[in-house]
Parts: sequence; structure tokens; C-alpha cells
Amino acid sequence: MASLQLIRESSEAVESQSQSPRSPEAKLGMKVEDLWDVQEPQLSPTEKLNACFENIPVSAFPASSSRVIEIKSDTTLAEAVKILAENKILSAPVVDVDAPEDASWMDRYIGIVEVAGIVVWILQQSEPPSPRSPNSGTSAALAVNGLTNAAGVGILGPEDAQATSGDFFEDLTSSEYYKNMKVRDISGSFRWAPFLALQKSNSFLTMLLLLSKYKMKSIPIVDLGDGNIDNIITQSAVIHMLNECAGLHWFESWGAKTVSELGLPLVSHNQIVKVYEDEPVLQAFKLMRKMRIGGVPVMGADGKKPIGNISLRDIQFLLNAPEIYHEFRSITAKNFLMAVRSYLKDHKEDTPMVSGMITCKGSDNIKGLITKLDTKQIHRLYVVDDSGNLEGVITLRDVISRLVHEPRGYFGDFFDGVLPLPANSRV
Repeated sequence: MASLQLIRESSEAVESQSQSPRSPEAKLGMKVEDLWDVQEPQLSPTEKLNACFENIPVSAFPASSSRVIEIKSDTTLAEAVKILAENKILSAPVVDVDAPEDASWMDRYIGIVEVAGIVVWILQQSEPPSPRSPNSGTSAALAVNGLTNAAGVGILGPEDAQATSGDFFEDLTSSEYYKNMKVRDISGSFRWAPFLALQKSNSFLTMLLLLSKYKMKSIPIVDLGDGNIDNIITQSAVIHMLNECAGLHWFESWGAKTVSELGLPLVSHNQIVKVYEDEPVLQAFKLMRKMRIGGVPVMGADGKKPIGNISLRDIQFLLNAPEIYHEFRSITAKNFLMAVRSYLKDHKEDTPMVSGMITCKGSDNIKGLITKLDTKQIHRLYVVDDSGNLEGVITLRDVISRLVHEPRGYFGDFFDGVLPLPANSRV
């Protein structure tokens, strides 16, 4: 009987292995597992992971099932927003229409444009002119287009919320800037990313460091033969890959560590840029541009507990869903959250904005945090205490940065000549 039980358990173990996750991302995790087992025993776990990722080429990263969407440099801002919205993507590489057909990828692509960057750029054009240049060309153009200065560089108060409703956004979307300005004209503006690509032979470690320490949000993988983009790897895609690695020894060992043990959050309560529920929603987007961040928490009346999150990608609702602001006399941060949630429910879209604030605690393990980030498809989690008070924020980049580290002199002259920034770039 004991022998029969042993055979049965062995059979079940084999069956379990055969039914284990075999997604492309899981298979990639298994490559890490195989490499992990042959690393020098004296290496620390972090050094082992570094060595594993250094021995895997980025060409092994699963390609997206959809084709790579590109935007031509002479596309209008309005058309670019439409293309990004229709394809449900946040950004796309920009192709220089003036580049020769046989141009290399460095000459063919001029950058990566984001829908949020386009909208923020348009809002920026409505800012009041600098006192040093009261008759600037920009202010004159704005006067012609009839734009308000509700998105000015100063701090907006609750009394300014009404100025950012209804007609304000209609003016923006009907302005000559939105309809006629070309994508290439905003090169180097906020959220415009340089086109820094990797070859298929570059390592996973290089990619992970660029997405974390070097703050790249997405990295194109190019084929040197034809100069075309084969894949685009994003921070979100890396988090999804990690989530698919559940059950593998190397991931379970690392994922069992708590948020606090990994030194997270990197941004504490006192450092978090935040808005309050009665402030104009434009204040949130202004702060994101000024502080060069991707999202801010909306704080409740007590100033301690967050009631929601507004990210840069939410700015698209101000252009693509006008019914959001038509229902309100003013658009405060709280009203914006409520309106977007209502809009998404009506359109039967299940997103974190609908379900409410998603948080974690310092005692949570990193595996659970990754699961939340991946399944909810969000870019940040807010850390709260047992009473729900805000303690910090953790982004995708923060998580990836705790997976690997940069060896001394790793990149060498990697960036020399590879990063052709536009003359007016602020990236």
C-alpha cells in the first residue's frame, strides 16, 4: 500500500509539473531558474540574479501580440491622440518622415511621444506669459485662440475650478494648436522620450537597468538588419513577466521579502506630491509636469487618507470624454474621480479607477505587491498604515530597481552617440 501511495504521489508530482504555467513569460522565468542553479555558490542572491539576467538576451522577451504602432512626425497632435486612443496605448515611437528610406534606426526615429505629454503640452500653451516677456508670440497666439490661463504656473485654488470646466477644454480641443501643430513640433517637451533602443543581443540586465535606474518607461528592440522595431518592452511588461514567475524558486525567494525589507517605499509621506479633494484637477496635472512625476494621490478632507489616484494617463479623459466635465459646474480633483468612475462604469470598463484606491502595507511581501500591480494594471501603489493613513508610494520602477543593481562601470560608453537628444530636450 505504501508503495502504491508513493507511486501515486510521484505521478501527481509529474502531472503537476506538466500542468505548470507555460506562458512565454513563465518560460523566460524558467531560463532564469536554470541559470540560477549553475551560478557560483559564493554569490549573493542579488549577484546571482544579475548574472542570470546578463546571460539572457532581450530577444528572449515575449513580443506583444499586436503590431508596433508608429506615428509619423508630420501627424497633427489631434490625430496622434486619436491613434493612441484607438489602439489603447499610452505612447508610440515617432518616425521622421524626412529620413531617407535606407536610414538607420538612429536616423529614422526621433523619439517617443505620449498622449499625456501631448495634452500637457497643449495645457501649457494656455499659461500666462512670463513677466519678462509680456508680448511673447505664445501669448499673442493664445489670445487669438481664446484660451484661458487656468493652467498657469501658479498654485490654483478651489475658486479656480470653475474656470477649468466646460468651455475651457472645448477651447483646447478646437484650438489651432491641437488641430494643426505637428508631433515633431513638440519634440523635447514634457514626457517626450528620446529614442533609445536596444539590439536583440543586448542583455536583460541592460534592459532592466534602463527601465529602473535610468527611468526609461519603454525600450524599443530593433533589428539592425532592416532597422525596424521588433518589440517594445515596458515597465508594465516586466512586472507581468515577474508575476508569471510565481512558483519558481528564484522568484519565490526574492518575492517573499517584505516591502520594508527591500527598502521600499523610496518616497515617504513627507516627500509625496499630493493634491486635495477640493483643488482643481488641473492642479494635479500641473504638479505632475512641474515635478516630472506620473501620478499624485488625492487626499480626503482629513488630509491623511488618500481617496483616489490621478495619473498622467487620466488626462486623456479631458479630451476624449467631454461628458466627464459637462456634468459638473466645476472640476475639482474629487469631482474628476467621481466623473471618470461613472464614465467607466457606463462604458463597462473594469479599471482601478472604478474599484477605488488600491494600497499596500510595509509588511506585505513583494510577490503580493507585484500581483496587485499586474492584475490591476496600475503603475503605482500607495503604502498606508493600519489606519489607512498615507505613508509612501511605490512605482513599477521602484520594484524593478530592487531586482537588479548596476555593476561598477557597467555601461561604459554605452550612451555615447546612442542618445541623440533634440536641441530643446528636457528629458
